[in-house]
Amino acid sequence: MKVAVITDQHFGSHKGSQIYLDYYKRFYDNVFFPYLKKHKITTVLDLGDTFDNRKSIDFVSLEWAKENYYDVLRDMGITVHTVVGNHTAYYKNTNKVNTVELLLSEYDNVVVYKEPTDAEIGGTSVLFVPWICADNYDLSIKTIRNSSSRVAMGHLELSGYLARPGFRYDSGMDANLFSDFDVVLSGHFHHKNSKGNVTYLGNPYQMYWNDHGDTRGFHIFDTETFKIRMVKNPYEIFAKIYWDDSAEAPALIEPKDYANKYVKVIVEQKTNYVDFEHMLNSLYDAGALDVKVVEKVGVFDDPEAEAIDVKDTLTLLDEYLDEVTLEVDKTALKSLMKSLYIESCEVA
Repeated sequence: MKVAVITDQHFGSHKGSQIYLDYYKRFYDNVFFPYLKKHKITTVLDLGDTFDNRKSIDFVSLEWAKENYYDVLRDMGITVHTVVGNHTAYYKNTNKVNTVELLLSEYDNVVVYKEPTDAEIGGTSVLFVPWICADNYDLSIKTIRNSSSRVAMGHLELSGYLARPGFRYDSGMDANLFSDFDVVLSGHFHHKNSKGNVTYLGNPYQMYWNDHGDTRGFHIFDTETFKIRMVKNPYEIFAKIYWDDSAEAPALIEPKDYANKYVKVIVEQKTNYVDFEHMLNSLYDAGALDVKVVEKVGVFDDPEAEAIDVKDTLTLLDEYLDEVTLEVDKTALKSLMKSLYIESCEVA
């Protein structure tokens, strides 16, 4: 049996922005639902963070999620198995009060897991692991160690995996806890990456600028062979243009390619200001959502200038904490800073 696996949909993100709701809808209407219908998929596994804000959701986003996602799945006769993620648990230390149970109780086809649970999916036992927090920690560890399932799926925060391109998260749980499983699929980190038997699937669509150029989509899991295949989302909402009009044959820009996208124009060389302004206007005329211009400062043109050592934000934070005198556990503080940094990247 083949089932669809999707995660981190974050309905209600960006304060319920209609722009993002329309962007998400293109994916569901043109990619997700047609695939389910064509391949007669009857089960969807949702690995957490279905909604974006643990504290609240605006009525427009809630109505949109029901009308454009849950009503469609119900009418298609599809069963949804969903785990509670950190964004759908109201409190940080317990999953007992959660968005999916409270908002989706009217749907008989939606099964919610707020505690680790073994369930049969297509003749295969799957251990569903929701967000592990203080309240369910002991039960989660015990269930994971004692489970006879060969497959685990959940909303996990494990060390050694990429939270986003170029940033490896090292402050989570030890992945060896899941070493007895053949396959482990997880939500939480939005960038798809794998190591050993664990695969972070990534979310279905771009949400923030640090998602630019990163392939997104959903997955099909075969419960007999344990093989997983990605179905890519062709829609992007972020685009970059590198402007250099000094070349003999500058790269041609097709404005219509940037419709319904946020655009950054990185200026590498600008000699003709009239052409540049015309290009910007043509992007707006074609329907670009917003256009930001990033001018490169030519500090490296001087061959005698000293090279500048550029460091990323987390490296600078780590170095700062190493240098200051604090009567606290610096390792724990660094872990907290990394978590806050990831959250800040998600809302930037």
